[in-house]
Amino acid sequence: MKQSDFVSMRFSLAPTLLLLLLLLLSYQHHSSPDLNSNTLSSFVDATSLEPSLSIKFSSPSSNFTLVPNALKKEKTRRNGIEKGLAKSRAAIHEAVRLKKYASDNEETFVPHGAVYRNAYAFHQSHIEMEKKFKVWVYREGERPLVHMGPMNSIYSIEGQFIDEIERGISPFAASHPDEAHTFLIPVSVASVIHYLYRPLVTYFRKQLHNVFLDYVEVVAHKYPYWNRTLGADHFFVSCHDWGPDVSGSNPEMLKNMIRVLCNANTSEGFMPQRDVSIPEINIPGGHLGPPQLSSSYGHDRPILAFFAGGSHGYIRKILLEHWKDKDEEVQVHEYLPKNQDYFKLMSKARFCLCPSGYEVASPRIVASINLGCVPVIISDHYALPFSDVLDWTKFTIHIPSEKIPEIKTILKNVSSRRYMVLQRRVMQVQRHFVLNRPSQPFDMLRMLLHSVWLRRLNMRLQL
Repeated sequence: MKQSDFVSMRFSLAPTLLLLLLLLLSYQHHSSPDLNSNTLSSFVDATSLEPSLSIKFSSPSSNFTLVPNALKKEKTRRNGIEKGLAKSRAAIHEAVRLKKYASDNEETFVPHGAVYRNAYAFHQSHIEMEKKFKVWVYREGERPLVHMGPMNSIYSIEGQFIDEIERGISPFAASHPDEAHTFLIPVSVASVIHYLYRPLVTYFRKQLHNVFLDYVEVVAHKYPYWNRTLGADHFFVSCHDWGPDVSGSNPEMLKNMIRVLCNANTSEGFMPQRDVSIPEINIPGGHLGPPQLSSSYGHDRPILAFFAGGSHGYIRKILLEHWKDKDEEVQVHEYLPKNQDYFKLMSKARFCLCPSGYEVASPRIVASINLGCVPVIISDHYALPFSDVLDWTKFTIHIPSEKIPEIKTILKNVSSRRYMVLQRRVMQVQRHFVLNRPSQPFDMLRMLLHSVWLRRLNMRLQL
């Protein structure tokens, strides 16, 4: 297919809780959702079971009309979904109140410890998600711009998630849109860039905007689901740097949509109350993730800190300027000799430096965790993945860009005892940064889904 064929593609022609987020996010929502302010707060501060989110149904542009009987059935189904979510909120609240793990099944893993903002809430929320959560994937559109994404490289979580849901074997895939809690817009930003921007002669976002907005307008006009919530229960997944830019195609229409992004930069419009931050992971061909998990401890790690990478972005430029090939303990390299193994060096370091590149996310964070190396996050304005659940201060070190010259001093001041605690906690969170196919409870893809589940759980639709 020629590039011109992709440009002219019209998707319409293709046949083919409350508690958990309320505890974490002070999130106010009105009939025309306004998600602009609010900060993370503690789980234990919330005591009310009344949802803080409220959306009134409307159908300003849909051509989908229901006859009275069908309308009654649809309202009954929606009532059932909302009642189920209310029971989930109550169950999570009860688990927090009683400080008790409750499950009808024998659990292979129960979260506990300081790495979790509230382990009881997370555990019960995950149980509720596993029992109830359903995602509908719109069928409109044809590959390669939709329904598929990259399965390898640093954008791979985008393709892996779309493929997981699209295959039809996921327990979270809805068989009918009326049973869905959320709706996936299956446009792959990485695929759009790959096929429509070759050769790359412009960075103008118009083609990306046209493809994404065309898809949303088609499904919004064809079905009632987008319009009844103003898009607040719809989401898309993108790990491409341009992912956040799709909102610019129609900021008013897309302002409530959940954006699941690697490029989670709060200075560029990422809103933790609405959007979801996911890890960037570099998957080599034929594999499902970075190197296998490591359990080696501090005494087997002779290097204080390690980094190797190109001079991408202002933070890395500062890092290389101050530390490149200048210190035996803080080993910072732009490029490694061919006879040196990048991941082996990471596994010999106590701390792995994870500076932002051109964008805030870095695949080094996941690689560091999987290799048992304490991540040192050198970033500004980065909303870290799964922060609704994980307390990153308990297993990482954060160094703002202006303190890059002080890296060695800062890390030398970490006592042996504190380092051992940090590393033990890194090992504890490893399961949340492992990619499995099919996905398994508490792994990376389930954590992504859980983040979307929380945002739906924190939304009450007025019928």
